Amino acid sequence: MSAPFLAGVAAGYGIAVPVGAIGVLIAGLSARTSLRVGAAAGLGAATADGIYATVAVLGGAAVADLIAPVATPLRWAAAVVLLGLAAMTAWGAFRKRAPQDAPERPATATRAYAAILALTLLNPATVIYFAALVIGHGGAGGGPWFVIGAFLASASWQLLIAGSGSLVGRLLTGPRGRTITALVSSAVIAILAVRLL
Repeated sequence: MSAPFLAGVAAGYGIAVPVGAIGVLIAGLSARTSLRVGAAAGLGAATADGIYATVAVLGGAAVADLIAPVATPLRWAAAVVLLGLAAMTAWGAFRKRAPQDAPERPATATRAYAAILALTLLNPATVIYFAALVIGHGGAGGGPWFVIGAFLASASWQLLIAGSGSLVGRLLTGPRGRTITALVSSAVIAILAVRLL
């Protein structure tokens, strides 16, 4: 194993392991839908981490300097999106549907992947984090290995979160369980969104 690959693995776990709003979304999505949808969402987050690791390897400090001025507006945009998701999740928990109501649009793996990828890309701190690590390790030597390590570490963690969410979802499959998990997920997402600000 090369040193850049191991540095990428450490960086990938370093950014992915602290469970924030994205982790809660992935777990909640798995609990309410399926492991397939949750895993796709997790891979969306890992893809964003891989993209930002690539940007950091290619651009380093220049990219971090470019993003710094727009970091606050991006953080606000992410918080607004998260608060909207929290409100929609809570509303869905309380909404009573009559049997004749049209079924709601089911979550698909493709939509979950794209949504979590887009939401994760709203976090400019990730590219700054990777850029600092790349610069701290003396530049982009072994860059592709660093990116691969970061992506694989992030993907493995996100898939663990999706699997955990799916397991919890199987334990709480009744209407009351779904309501409780939706409300807990909504509250945690809202708290994390406010903390983002």
